[in-house]
Amino acid sequence: MFRFGGHPREYDPSVTPLLDHSRLTEAIADTGWGRLTLVPATGSTNADVAALARAGAAHGTVEITGWQQAGRGRFDRVWESPEQACLAMSVLVRPRARLASWGWLSLLVGMAVVDGLREASGLEAGLKWPNDVEIGGRKVCGILCEAVQTDTGLAAVLGAGINVRLTAEQLPVPTATSLVIEGSDASGSAVAGAVLRALDGWYRRWDAGHPLRDAYLARSSTIGRRVRVLVHDGAVEGRAVDVDADGALVVRTGDGERSFAAGDVVHLRPGE
Repeated sequence: MFRFGGHPREYDPSVTPLLDHSRLTEAIADTGWGRLTLVPATGSTNADVAALARAGAAHGTVEITGWQQAGRGRFDRVWESPEQACLAMSVLVRPRARLASWGWLSLLVGMAVVDGLREASGLEAGLKWPNDVEIGGRKVCGILCEAVQTDTGLAAVLGAGINVRLTAEQLPVPTATSLVIEGSDASGSAVAGAVLRALDGWYRRWDAGHPLRDAYLARSSTIGRRVRVLVHDGAVEGRAVDVDADGALVVRTGDGERSFAAGDVVHLRPGE
């Protein structure tokens, strides 16, 4: 038995109100992704896929849900999404690329979400550095990528949570939005499929050693704007002018240019 809207009923595990396994499988048939599992609900798709990685799961394993009950973000923030209003998905990758370049993983997931949302919904999504996907300046997707130590070497879990059917009353903060609020009726399956196809392309390019900086800058809503960078010991203001080879944000201040790695930044806000 499974509960939708508080009422128990029998369910088909291959179809939920937000997602359809057969459509998703068809959407990724020509990609490098492998086994795809659709679960009606789970605590965290990232945690699930990390456990699968430690158990020996292959590169390309995918898990998707329409109800994540203990999602995790940066700095171990935890939240529960409403039932069948947001899709959460995680992909297991076992990169060949040098470890020093793994900082790009979260950025390329953001690029894939931007491209997937544009394709599936027609909405003009953009990237707030490093990987918050926004529509009209409001966040529609959060991304969390994690390294996982396994018996066969270091792997990574690439996770994304996309607000698909959240209503205005369900928004966690006023600075968030959803596809339906922005006027799109794109299905969860269409969105997830488009994002996974885009992710396959960007991941392959990165893993083969191709630079992604220009493609990232083309999708950025941060570069060229004044920003206030909040770090653990203070704040820096200036104009965001670039991302460097490692994906760090380059900010031009009155004292020259400074680079900020994503892990060192608490918040990035508009500057004065």
